[in-house]
Amino acid sequence: MRKPEPIVLQSAAVRLEPITSDHAAALEGAARDGELWNLRITSVPAPGETVAYIETALRGQADGHMLPFVAVDTASGRVIGTTRYHDIVPAVERLEIGYTWYGRSWQRTHVNTTCKLMLMTHAFEVLGAKLVGWRTDNYNFASQRAIERLGARKDGVLRHHALRRDGTVRDTVMYSLAAGEWPEVKAHLQDQLAKPRA
Repeated sequence: MRKPEPIVLQSAAVRLEPITSDHAAALEGAARDGELWNLRITSVPAPGETVAYIETALRGQADGHMLPFVAVDTASGRVIGTTRYHDIVPAVERLEIGYTWYGRSWQRTHVNTTCKLMLMTHAFEVLGAKLVGWRTDNYNFASQRAIERLGARKDGVLRHHALRRDGTVRDTVMYSLAAGEWPEVKAHLQDQLAKPRA
């Protein structure tokens, strides 16, 4: 698997561009859309925490185990959220997609499917990943449904696995998609995006 390097991934509606410290104010604005930091099951930075959030993401990039992006609505040029590759393990040709959140106005729209389609296409077809994984809080049912709609398979649950922001310990639900499953999943996602939304 090739090492993931900063890159711009573009569709007609959404652009994923490498995160920088210059995105702090725009990301904080996206998080205000729905006050997402109040959700205990996500990693959305609270007001005043966005600079540190970005610094952590960039440290992970420098260490070689993360590649963070901001999601930009191409029509308006507004930053609407963020996502990243993480837990990148070239030795076993595996990476995960996570730390994903979008302002409330962009949830339940084409945005998540579009971004995941771009990220999976790049992971499988350019980087040569053999497996893409996801993980989420056991109480984040919306995230679990979204991951399952992508075509990922539930691998299991890691019990008492990670700290939440409020200090409680969560169980983590793990999902994955193998390279051999990708062509069918890709066709399905392209079909979903081609359908008009109600």
